[in-house]
Amino acid sequence: MNLKNVKWRFRYAMQYFPLTFNTILWAALLWGGYKLLYKPVPKGEAPSSFMPFIILMGKMVFWVLGSLVALSILSTIACWVYYLIIRKNKNSVLRVEFNTEARRGRKNKLFLNASLPHAFRPFLGFVKGSLIYDNNLMTDRFSLLSNQLKERSIWRLAITGRSRVMLPDIKEYQLKGGFVFFQDMLHIFSLAVAQPVSGHFYQPPVLQEEQDPEVAPKKTETLDVRIEQMRRVEGEYLNYKDFEAGDDIRRIIWKVYAKNRELVIRVPEMFEPFASHLYYYASFHAGVKDSWVNSEYAKEMLNYFKNDVWTIYDALSKKEWKMSFISDQELKVPSGGDEAETTARVISNSKWHRDKELHQYFSPKNGTVLCVSSFTEPAALQQILERCDAGTIVYFAKLSRAFRHFAALNLLSRIIIRPPQDRLHKLRTRWLFSPMRIQVARREKELENILRKSPVTWGEL
Repeated sequence: MNLKNVKWRFRYAMQYFPLTFNTILWAALLWGGYKLLYKPVPKGEAPSSFMPFIILMGKMVFWVLGSLVALSILSTIACWVYYLIIRKNKNSVLRVEFNTEARRGRKNKLFLNASLPHAFRPFLGFVKGSLIYDNNLMTDRFSLLSNQLKERSIWRLAITGRSRVMLPDIKEYQLKGGFVFFQDMLHIFSLAVAQPVSGHFYQPPVLQEEQDPEVAPKKTETLDVRIEQMRRVEGEYLNYKDFEAGDDIRRIIWKVYAKNRELVIRVPEMFEPFASHLYYYASFHAGVKDSWVNSEYAKEMLNYFKNDVWTIYDALSKKEWKMSFISDQELKVPSGGDEAETTARVISNSKWHRDKELHQYFSPKNGTVLCVSSFTEPAALQQILERCDAGTIVYFAKLSRAFRHFAALNLLSRIIIRPPQDRLHKLRTRWLFSPMRIQVARREKELENILRKSPVTWGEL
């Protein structure tokens, strides 16, 4: 048995330990309050006229608060014992469900809906839960504060809770169990019950800075997919022609006229009764050293790249074209959701790989948008771009930006403007002195030069 398993067994066993840090804290406060209020008056010393009244009021408050805390502790024990009794008879186990929704314009936040049937919440107390996932990792504790009533009844069916789940990596997770904790009002006692929770869930990518790409999808090769309504097909942004008699003057590009004194118009819109498709490609191929792919930096870069890929997808999905995301990996994801949810799950489950290179994956003939990263091989990108035209849009995700500082790196600015202490703070600091940072920066500069010399439209992420 290795040290990691020993630590996990100890941590698992400690979940059943009923005492907490608050136990010591409130015990010390209780002892100090009792000694202060019931301290005997020294002989020969006359108390002040208000002191007996103050002590009397203090004793009243002491016993009232003590009674509430004692009642909360007794009800916690009672609710815990009652749940242990009904757990097997009524199949009362923790039930969890994960879903995503938009909050304040930021999509794909992961939320947990949990319920515990037939259980009771302690008087002025709490019922909380925690989940075990993957390699014996545990989520933060979440609360079950609401009541679910029976239909057309005042009787409670279960206690429920909804909370935001924040996990470090954007990927698929496997549930391996959980706990339910009954706690009193001051968290003096925490009585645990193990839960047989199982299943899968995934942490979805989130939106970065809003993107609004100008795209023109490429038609299907066989115009046999009809649609119910005529679909508008715009001319390319740079596809102009000279103004002729009979042309609509509203299509004149006045900016061009002001500069060159030439009347030109944009190619007029056309309507076709056939479906046009916009194919979106995102390459997770890592043409780098094994030490790079297996490093802790690469894991955070993967999270950053997934967020960028999802941001572009979200922007493209708002266009009127029918869009398809083409994955470069064989992934099996549960079906049943809409296309956007399925795509989010595919992106979340994607990993750095070496199986399918860029020229084997991207089709310049059908692909409209391609997203590449700093791990893309320069030679492979050069080979693909030679087969592309101005109708192809390439987004280049600079992975080094995953560790960018929020303040300037000079000492004076860092003293005045301190960056936030997030979970990447230590890793971001080590990145400054990592040899990998210099090599990634050199690779990014080489890829950027290739994109500048190419005929495609490109942008940075």
